[in-house]
Amino acid sequence: MSAEARLREAIAAHGRSLFERGYSVGSAGNISARLEDGFLITPTNSCLGRLDPARISKLDAEYRHVAGDKPSKEVFMHRAMLATRPEAGAVVHLHSTHATAIACLAAPGEAAPIPPLTPYFVMRIGRALPVVPYYRPGDAAMEPAIAVASRAARAVLLANHGPVVSGKSLDDAVYAAEELEEAARLALLLHGRPARELSPAQVEDLLTTFG
Repeated sequence: MSAEARLREAIAAHGRSLFERGYSVGSAGNISARLEDGFLITPTNSCLGRLDPARISKLDAEYRHVAGDKPSKEVFMHRAMLATRPEAGAVVHLHSTHATAIACLAAPGEAAPIPPLTPYFVMRIGRALPVVPYYRPGDAAMEPAIAVASRAARAVLLANHGPVVSGKSLDDAVYAAEELEEAARLALLLHGRPARELSPAQVEDLLTTFG
């Protein structure tokens, strides 16, 4: 099996797992991954729970559609992060409930709406989680805003929309998106209570040790 075929199978498997656990509903959410000669991205109006690996969209290095079904209308969202973060091998965009709730509560421009409560949130997301102002879904005007926000952040929250998360590999991006959702759930559960956050020194130690 070729590397592209394996990646197609992995996207479908991750999509199914995310859908079955409620991280996306209906046709919400999309996943992209970098290839040597371009990119794969889930098709427009597709359900992450029922992806056909052979029909996942393929884009060339210039993000032109070259194979598979018509790509997600939010290609620009993935392009913004993949172009800005060349180390990123994949991007996951979800409408996961708790992260989206934070995206509805936080002010656009806020840099870190989820506190550093757990080490794995820091390890997978980092210090920053910028909140990008609201744009309607499919609005390409979102691209420069995501590009600016992701220069110093592995993940962003789209106001009133949901998270966009990058990772060095597809696995890394999915695990980071899952960790972000869990951190958002914890933040909402603990809101208004005297929760103990990780100290700046502890955060720095995690980032120094794990990158």
